[in-house]
Amino acid sequence: MERRSSRKGLKDQNEGKEETIEGMIAQGDTTAADRIAMQPVVKVVKACERIELPRYESEGAAGLDLRAFLDSDTVIPPLGRAKIPTGLRIELPAGFEAQVRPRSGLAIKSGITVLNSPGTIDSDYRGELEVILINLSADKIVIKDRERIAQLVIAPVCRAQLALADVLDNTKRGSAGFGSTGV
Repeated sequence: MERRSSRKGLKDQNEGKEETIEGMIAQGDTTAADRIAMQPVVKVVKACERIELPRYESEGAAGLDLRAFLDSDTVIPPLGRAKIPTGLRIELPAGFEAQVRPRSGLAIKSGITVLNSPGTIDSDYRGELEVILINLSADKIVIKDRERIAQLVIAPVCRAQLALADVLDNTKRGSAGFGSTGV
């Protein structure tokens, strides 16, 4: 079934009827409505009251800032890594993922980045969000409680259908890999 989406509604090409986001929500179909509006509702559980909810730090920010939830400072030695808890658990709607990405300011000032960037949080994961940080600087870095350590970007997910094939269509690039399009 092919659908065209817009903020006002979507047109079902096969049935020729239009559904609005409000109508979907009224019928209890909040997942479809969230995907169309691209403003999904993400449920958040905090481990304790002192934890701040992630928030967008500017009007145009793509990522919500995640903060460390620590009982004491964590020291990351040069080229060392650490798993930093956030004290948060989330519930993403089906069809979405959360991507854990580095903060540019932390990277340029301290040499700290997210090791498995972007880290993917699947919609069926319900455990605590933890961030794997790596120190690429020559100095030890101290991560403090409530320090902003990463960004969380909520994004739609496209699930592919795989089709086993004996051959692939030819392209101009072919099998030319790393560096083949220039530096």
